[in-house]
Amino acid sequence: MSLFKKRNLTLPELTDQTLDTALAAADRPIMLTTGAQVARAAKAWRRADLLALDTEFVRERTYFAELGLVQISDGQTVWLLDPLAEGTLPPLRELLEDPGITKLFHSPSEDLDVLANTVGALPVPLVDSQLACAMLGQPLQLGYHKAAEWLLGLEVDKDQTRSNWCARPLKPAQLRYAALDVCVLPQMWQILREQLQDKGRLGWLEEDCARVIDAAARPADPSTAWQRIKGAGRLDGQALAILSALAAWREGVARERNRPRGFIIPDGALLTIASRRMTEPEQLIEVESLHPRARQRHQATLNRLVQDVLDSGERLPEIPRATPKQRKRLAALRDAVANKARALDIEPALLASRKELEQLVYEGTQPPLPGRLDGWRADCLDDVLTEFANPVNDEEE
Repeated sequence: MSLFKKRNLTLPELTDQTLDTALAAADRPIMLTTGAQVARAAKAWRRADLLALDTEFVRERTYFAELGLVQISDGQTVWLLDPLAEGTLPPLRELLEDPGITKLFHSPSEDLDVLANTVGALPVPLVDSQLACAMLGQPLQLGYHKAAEWLLGLEVDKDQTRSNWCARPLKPAQLRYAALDVCVLPQMWQILREQLQDKGRLGWLEEDCARVIDAAARPADPSTAWQRIKGAGRLDGQALAILSALAAWREGVARERNRPRGFIIPDGALLTIASRRMTEPEQLIEVESLHPRARQRHQATLNRLVQDVLDSGERLPEIPRATPKQRKRLAALRDAVANKARALDIEPALLASRKELEQLVYEGTQPPLPGRLDGWRADCLDDVLTEFANPVNDEEE
């Protein structure tokens, strides 16, 4: 039975007074700066079926985001938890792991990352209101402020978006902005839940939210770090193997030193080193995007990694380049998915990404299907997947 159907998520009836109460709570949030205060607040949290959460963090000069504030709301009260204060994280972890409380976020990917690293827990069960909006025909990347305007007719302040949330003391304007980011999320979910239920799409959301948690729980694989680098598609198999080794090494250094990847070695430098198979220190001088200090510090390692791959004879499969026939098939497949999405009144990207469609063209629709193309998506695209079942491998018409 569906999580969203079997749980009785009790929320007050949505009225103007309810919204006024929620907004007023943003003007007087309860600050939690000690473990004792959080423990008292947790008693109220345990009485709730659903709590809205958000995080504020800083991620400019570090690999790991630095958690600066956690906002929690039941739709009537807003709590602002200071994660930098002693003793505040254990009760937060208990909340995140409490299976009896559904945790509501809007676009939680970055929140999950910072919570997993700082608190050591993920919010289960999870509801993503941004995904819910997308399943009701809204843009796939609809922000919280636009969602509040669409669902509730509210304009939410965005002035403090670029604040330093790890500086203390936080200013009253920052605290109000942070509180506004969660105070009406429960009311938004009430509307979304009813509309999703009317359309028979609560199961869609449950499936995708579980997928979000599964992805967040999987440790990052350094061997795939190169796939984030734009321009890798221009490299041959040997250069890709070199790029993979360089990117995996950089990932480890960035994590160890807690610095952004680009602070260690920029993407462009890795691409140049890999494509030119640079095995000598003098060659690295030609890499314009490589800072002299970084070159001096890392040149021996960079050259050794390149030489090791050359000596091993390792090659990675080259990134496919579509043939004319494959491009034609891809265009037809995208049109078919767009037509299906139009009939469902959702964005095509919610059904299938371009990368997933390209994989279907190259590999066909034999199980396992790529990416998210199973579950409710496979049901919606059943006739499309049948029509495009066979991969396209040549240029002949």
